[in-house]
Amino acid sequence: MTPMHPHAPRLATQPEDDRAFELEKEMQEEDVLIAARACMDSKEFARAIYLLRDCKSTKARFLCTYSHFIASEKRSQRDWHKLDNNRHQPPVPINKSLHDLLESVGDATDPWLLFLKALFLSRLTRREEAIENVLLSIAGYPWNWSCWILLGSCIGDGEELSSLLQLLPLLPSHPLVQLFQIKTLNELHNPSEHELNLCDRLLTRDFFPQSLWVMSLRACVLYHLHDFGQAEVQFDRILAFDPYRIDDIDIFSNILYVTDNRLKLSKLAHEFLELDKDRPEVCCLVGNHYSLRAEHEKAVKYFRRATQLDRTYLSAWTLMGHEYVEMKNSHAAIEAYRRAVDVNRKDYRAWYGLGQAYELLSMHHYALHYYQHATALRPYDVRLWQAQGICYEEIRRYREAIECLKRALIPADPHEITINLKLAKLHQLLDEPAEAIAYHRRVVEVCQADLRPIQDYAKSSIEVAEYQLHIPNGDLLLAREYLERVAGSNTEEASQASELLKAMRVAVQNKVPGDSEETDREKEHE
Repeated sequence: MTPMHPHAPRLATQPEDDRAFELEKEMQEEDVLIAARACMDSKEFARAIYLLRDCKSTKARFLCTYSHFIASEKRSQRDWHKLDNNRHQPPVPINKSLHDLLESVGDATDPWLLFLKALFLSRLTRREEAIENVLLSIAGYPWNWSCWILLGSCIGDGEELSSLLQLLPLLPSHPLVQLFQIKTLNELHNPSEHELNLCDRLLTRDFFPQSLWVMSLRACVLYHLHDFGQAEVQFDRILAFDPYRIDDIDIFSNILYVTDNRLKLSKLAHEFLELDKDRPEVCCLVGNHYSLRAEHEKAVKYFRRATQLDRTYLSAWTLMGHEYVEMKNSHAAIEAYRRAVDVNRKDYRAWYGLGQAYELLSMHHYALHYYQHATALRPYDVRLWQAQGICYEEIRRYREAIECLKRALIPADPHEITINLKLAKLHQLLDEPAEAIAYHRRVVEVCQADLRPIQDYAKSSIEVAEYQLHIPNGDLLLAREYLERVAGSNTEEASQASELLKAMRVAVQNKVPGDSEETDREKEHE
């Protein structure tokens, strides 16, 4: 068993006398608490606050404070929407009551009040204090899932999550900790095979074998791992259990969009549009359906509808930006991506989208700034390093472009040739022929190993052969092998290869015997 971290808070237990005293107060206020809960369920928060004004129990204090918070949130949103289409409108609504609400729970020790305290601190961007209070709240009552969600929203990346897992009051093998880990890494778009194994463990008979929510977590892990085939199978299994489940249907639509499954996406869009047209996930699904049909104006209409239903719906803002990029409306795309960043600064897709939009406007320095933000969030994404490399190349900073493309090669497919060709070109621009030829030779080797057509590597073959012909003690046998293969093909470079072969034979004949080992080998071959 893994020992607890020395700084991790211990699970708290309330003394029997305190618990009995608290239960007695709740029993005395039972009727008021029931009435207040009914008011909250019907969204009459002002009435709930009034009913609870004289109550003394901790439960009443929690309900009253929470009602104050929701009422102030509604008020701040209303004030924010009054400034619609006004340049003075802030990016997000500003709740001016947060400081007063925080003060009202400043002395809290109850886990539910600590949760509210952490929520207010998080909204005031006092992240470290929020995390500290969340951990204390979990120690007091581990089963408040909202508390775990709040903790996940405070985490910036996978490394921070790894260090924070050690400070939890529960062991890493606890199902709550594992669910939290999977959920958080899904939101950071950074799960690994380890999270997939955790999902499989949680779906065994010992834990939650028929849980659609855990199945959905597993499908999202597969989606982020780009295993779209298995992710689609998992979503099909979920819908077989519950054909009307709307949660995460937008992720399923993304998978069908990426795999170009038009028929299935169209069927899904029509079914769920009839089921509930006012769910943001359904609007996102329908938007993807129209986007795949290249009806970008209709797609934008549904993505905008999703953001009207839920202004914090990140995917809709990002996908709307993608549609505007397709429509070559860079300014509208930038606005949509900025809204996505305002909602969640940890989503690399919005930063990447901003970079693409500014690149369309040929504003490469701005594009670089946003690409670097995206790369910091997702350091092993090939596309992000390639995008940076292209920007550096456009502003003629070739050395930085080479460094970015070398980083792109680390997570890239071993059979990839485009990045190698780009690196060869950049080294040639910097007058570094040996480095350039090394990448050209890599292209030839990869293409030959994959049995690709000669057209894919004819130019690289000629580059390598020319280099070997012109350097002292070049590998003439290699040059001849490459040139003969190209000369015997029907590529555009065939005539050039034939000319080089003739030149090579003349050069070999003019060499003094014994000049080099390559010359002797070449003559023997002749």
